[in-house]
Amino acid sequence: MTDFTRIPARTAEIGGGVAVARTLPSRLKRTIGAWCFLDHAGPATFADGAGMRVGPHPHTGLQTFTWMLEGEVLHRDSLGNEQLIRPGQVNLMTAGHGIAHTEESAPGQTRMHTAQLWIALPARVADMAPRFDHYPDLPRWQEGGAELVLLAGAWQGRRSPALVHTPLMGADVFAAEGARLTLPLDPAFEYGLMPLTGPATAQGQALAADELLYLPPRGTELALELAPGTRAILIGGEPFDEDITIWWNFVGHGKPYITQAQRDWQAGSARFGEVHGFDGPRLEAPPVPWAS
Repeated sequence: MTDFTRIPARTAEIGGGVAVARTLPSRLKRTIGAWCFLDHAGPATFADGAGMRVGPHPHTGLQTFTWMLEGEVLHRDSLGNEQLIRPGQVNLMTAGHGIAHTEESAPGQTRMHTAQLWIALPARVADMAPRFDHYPDLPRWQEGGAELVLLAGAWQGRRSPALVHTPLMGADVFAAEGARLTLPLDPAFEYGLMPLTGPATAQGQALAADELLYLPPRGTELALELAPGTRAILIGGEPFDEDITIWWNFVGHGKPYITQAQRDWQAGSARFGEVHGFDGPRLEAPPVPWAS
């Protein structure tokens, strides 16, 4: 396979001044399967009482997917859920018609390393009732000197418990002492591989940390080499052909939907509910950048 695209990260910032490397969406590729957003935060060290602190904010039309590697983050949402996520666990929040939540580093935490992704919901469920799921146990196995964790979807005869609504997969691959392995691919899927820490070589292409390699459909295997201590994330799915708008914290099937969501949030609509227990103001939505 030689038909690939290298997608560099751009630097962004989330609440509390935590720097993130963002590779999706990109002008080079908006989605990989239904995965439409990929942030990598850390590994970062900060003073006790600092760290991530994101006030109440809304989402629509998507699932937020948090894979925790170091540290602990407290999630609260407008459904009344309060969940601490620890290393090796996944939080999956399905926004649907609308939900609000907060995220903050837990007391006593001075380290954080996480990947945060969004999954676009297809039109048939995009306006579904919101829900929240926590997954402390995920399929794990050893292969070619690496430890693999299946984060989402079905792969290699295993299935993640994470509830998703389109054909997709996500996996974490870690090589403490270095690894060389060949991973099977579904030819109906497109894929993205991104080292989170350390260098890797994929399909003969040398990749630095936070560089995303896009692989189009029709591939059947991925030749992967990981240096000692390298961790990478692999995401994939059937190409998501629905026309969606991604703006601020919203995903929607068209700009009018996003415009209404922005108005509802700014008006304090019951659509998004209230988050209790967070000591701080909610985030204000900027004006939509198109005529409304």
